[in-house]
Amino acid sequence: MRRITVWFLSTLSALVLLFSYPTSRHATASVSALATADAPTGTTATPTPSDPSASGSSASGTQTYDGDTVMTRWGPVQVQITVADGKLVSADVLKVPWENRKDQQINGYAVPLLNASALAAQSANIDMVSGATVTSVGYQQSLQSAIDQAHLS
Repeated sequence: MRRITVWFLSTLSALVLLFSYPTSRHATASVSALATADAPTGTTATPTPSDPSASGSSASGTQTYDGDTVMTRWGPVQVQITVADGKLVSADVLKVPWENRKDQQINGYAVPLLNASALAAQSANIDMVSGATVTSVGYQQSLQSAIDQAHLS
């Protein structure tokens, strides 16, 4: 009888621990959250401009373009590019899944590689990052929409 009681309480404890484990909520982080190692959890949104073709320009002819927000299975991905003199000079993410440590680990590694690849290729024809396939596909689609808005080849 004593063994049955111990077994029952052990099983009950294991079930309570199992069902109290937190799961991902598919939140996103903004670029500022990517820059900090201790990014807060939750959803932070970056507002998009009312003019979808260009989000701003400076006196030097530099313009930024926000790509479409692409919904992936882990959350939204959005890319912003900066164009100067008809060339891609900067590619940054505005939104990327960042809710849990795994998202932070994968995207913290993948996003800088994707940004560098976009600048090197000057197009959305870039290689995917191994282990971040879903983010890579969303990144490529959002990047292509920003490039289309900028009328780059």
